[in-house]
Amino acid sequence: MTVYLTPSSNSVEPPLGSDLKGARLLISCPDAPGIVAAVAQFLYRQGANILQSDQHSTDNGHGRFYMRVEFQAEALNSRFATLQAAFVSVAKRFDMEWKMTRAKLQKRFAVFVSKEDHCLRELLWAWQAGDLWGQPVMVISNHVEVQSLVESFGIPFHHFPVNSDTKPAVEEKQLQLLQGQVDFLVLARYMQILTPQFVSHYPLQVINIHHSFLPAFVGRNPYGRAYDRGVKLIGATAHYVTPQLDEGPIIEQDVQRVDHRYGAEDMKRMGRRIERTVLVRAVQWHLEDRILVHGNKTIVFPS
Repeated sequence: MTVYLTPSSNSVEPPLGSDLKGARLLISCPDAPGIVAAVAQFLYRQGANILQSDQHSTDNGHGRFYMRVEFQAEALNSRFATLQAAFVSVAKRFDMEWKMTRAKLQKRFAVFVSKEDHCLRELLWAWQAGDLWGQPVMVISNHVEVQSLVESFGIPFHHFPVNSDTKPAVEEKQLQLLQGQVDFLVLARYMQILTPQFVSHYPLQVINIHHSFLPAFVGRNPYGRAYDRGVKLIGATAHYVTPQLDEGPIIEQDVQRVDHRYGAEDMKRMGRRIERTVLVRAVQWHLEDRILVHGNKTIVFPS
């Protein structure tokens, strides 16, 4: 039995008056009778009120069971550690992997970006509007084009020029900067491939936006290759980063129909709109603990 507990040392409190008083429980375990009843009974005995519950079973009930529960309870802040400890007996009974988080505690994240700023802008706008309950603590870029934009939002900007020869040293400096400061990373059109050594520090905690409808057109210049292939749909994909390029678990995708009248630049311009919305949705779901990973797939319980 493995327990996953979201770090709280880097989290920040919500504004006064926030109604984010609840908690979330995410569960993954072998499917078996009685799981939902056991979770509900546990929360009932703890005086908790279930606000939302979603579940999914693979292989027609003979595979793995996934569950996400939102609940409220009196004096949750002072009782949270006690609730976690009390749930261990339920988790052991069903061989659960699980985590329990408080909704009011924001996850902290860093954004990596290169020259194109459309995805970064959408993230910052969504955050400024209160649509992303998280805290962007820094933006890291291998170019300086977005520096003034980032600083206009009051967010620290860090410039790390990089090439194939300097990448190991640069990534080491980036890891030192990130250490203890963030819970996850967002690649908002960061046109550098992270090394497996870097990714190993944030397993399933790096979200990338790829400008194609994966698994089609992995790698560079997907719009040009889509145009050459004469596709009728273009899309974008948000996925977790793994050591295999563009092969990580897919979180969200969207598409737009095109035809012979669209050139490669038309597809690229249209694709930017798709990339922006897909990435923001993926980040929002990650912030709200709505994603569970099943092998190289994801179970997403959207709002």
